[in-house]
Amino acid sequence: MRKYLFAILFTCPAIGLHAQIPDTGSFILHKFAQAIGRETYARQGDAWNVDFLFTDRSSKVPLKASLRITNDLHPLSLTIKGQTSRMTTINDSISITGSNARIKVNDSAYSAALPRLAFPVTGYAPVTFQMLLLEYWRRNGEPSTLPLLPSGSVTIRQDGFDTLSGDKPLVLRRYVVGGLIWGNEFVWTGLDGRLFCLVSIDAEFDKFEATLPAYENILPQLLKRAAIYGMRLFPQLHGQSGNLALTGGTLIDVVGGHSIPNATILVSNGRVVFAGTGVAIPAGYTKKDVTGKTILPGLWDMHAHFEQVEWGPAYIGAGITTVRDCGNEFDFINAVKQSIDAGEGIGPHILKAGIIDGHGPMALGVIQAGDPAEAVAAVDRYKANGFVQIKIYSSVKPAVVKAICDEAHRVGLTVTGHIPEGMTLLAGVDSGMNMVNHIPFVAAVLHRNKDFSIDFSDPKNVEVIGFLKEHHTVVDPTLAVYEIAYRSLDDSITRIEPNYHTLPPVIQALYVNSGLPAKRAAFYRPLFLSWLSIVKALQENGIPIVAGTDETIPGYSLYRELELYVQAGLTPLEAIRAATIVPARVMQLEDQTGSVTAGKTADLIVVDGDPLQDISQLRKVSLVIKDGVVYDPVAVHRLVGFNL
Repeated sequence: MRKYLFAILFTCPAIGLHAQIPDTGSFILHKFAQAIGRETYARQGDAWNVDFLFTDRSSKVPLKASLRITNDLHPLSLTIKGQTSRMTTINDSISITGSNARIKVNDSAYSAALPRLAFPVTGYAPVTFQMLLLEYWRRNGEPSTLPLLPSGSVTIRQDGFDTLSGDKPLVLRRYVVGGLIWGNEFVWTGLDGRLFCLVSIDAEFDKFEATLPAYENILPQLLKRAAIYGMRLFPQLHGQSGNLALTGGTLIDVVGGHSIPNATILVSNGRVVFAGTGVAIPAGYTKKDVTGKTILPGLWDMHAHFEQVEWGPAYIGAGITTVRDCGNEFDFINAVKQSIDAGEGIGPHILKAGIIDGHGPMALGVIQAGDPAEAVAAVDRYKANGFVQIKIYSSVKPAVVKAICDEAHRVGLTVTGHIPEGMTLLAGVDSGMNMVNHIPFVAAVLHRNKDFSIDFSDPKNVEVIGFLKEHHTVVDPTLAVYEIAYRSLDDSITRIEPNYHTLPPVIQALYVNSGLPAKRAAFYRPLFLSWLSIVKALQENGIPIVAGTDETIPGYSLYRELELYVQAGLTPLEAIRAATIVPARVMQLEDQTGSVTAGKTADLIVVDGDPLQDISQLRKVSLVIKDGVVYDPVAVHRLVGFNL
């Protein structure tokens, strides 16, 4: 194969010359590896006109753009208008005269002096502009940083070549592109510069890919490689990984429900060998004094979507050492987990929940089941690939839900998910669902007053709560994601996320505009408060609550989820348990993890302050240990653009 690649590199006329990008073309657009739309482009004179359209769960996302450039690719103007996701819009224009640019972003217009090099690109879409961006970068000496219009900058690095299997070996150039999204994209081009595949995320932080129509079949291979290459971009910043003794801190015993002052924690070979008081520190242990701090188990996020490798450091930096991935691209999440488990990337333990949807216009992902036979095949595929749970999505038919649950239970898996259209929570649980994601599915089967308040002594509500308790149903509320969706745009985002200004700029830009006009937010406020009351009622009745975020603000939203539980009426200890020992129990891993206990995996965090007195002190993570390996949360966060 080396000989084959060598021959191509020295015989292809495009190598070392400018790319010959076709004047017309198209890309197939994918979400979660499922083809959902198309981008077409055509060059007319100096203008490259683009029509971008995909349909995401029945919602159309259209975007039209025109980029005028000279023959040597220097920009003249840009217009772009439409949507970049189901919930985000764009309306920008740029006109360049000499060294000056007239820029309009939504309703804001201004002029700016141009640097010597700058290129108009406004994010992950359209794909055509990224192809032209790469060629502009190549023709101008491959600068380490390239300014963008209307704002920002991008880094581009050729990362090597990939040879893909098929009827004929296909050799592609691989590029790492940073700055258009949070983190990095991977782009593969032909040796002539034509873009073959883009692996990125969209404006919802969902997985997004684009391929040439004739090469869709290469996407699974490149998704796996993007995960592996992406993980390898992060240097291993962990320090002490041998014998370690933490001394002087207060240990929160989440099993016994009490604190142990002046505790000593001994860690060796990735496990806790002692947790308590009154022990001499053996020879050969490195001592770390954490007096005045609190020691807790590593946190769990029970509703993750690990859709790009940057989530790994973001989770570890926040003290999250285990996540349940509630639906992802099959090849991508398998490769991510394998890389982390092999020590080739930074990230938490991943418990994989494989998503199954039904067929139809609302379907999500490529693994779908329209009948019992397809359901059994999908479950068995996940089981064979190390998944521990099945996640049902919204388009699965009621009869197929039972087939999924029956097969999952037969092979030793549990089932979580949405309650599909045409079913109720009670019907889903009766069909075999062990867990449910999102509190609105619980609210939908409760009797509510006109003002959204709930009387939990109402006989119907007593019956519902009793049914969930009898069936040992586990609930993953995801309150934090709804709080952001329903917040008033008149309120500062820092009321929800006090560390907002430490976030990467791309994430800041996304969430500062997430929410509703004040009047609509006021309408939904009682509804949101009713969901808090449900969480309190579930806790009081012994129905397990597990903390999850459904992504939202990377890492930080788990803190907010727990703060909302306390706001709902849970004690800080109950909230902490929802992110430690309770998820370990419901995932049948209590004997291995979930508490700082001798014999268990050494997953723990140290925080400044006492979160039992103020749950918000949990935000002050100063040390993270996963599998006995020590991480500095500030250094890990900085790997993925956090400003700490």
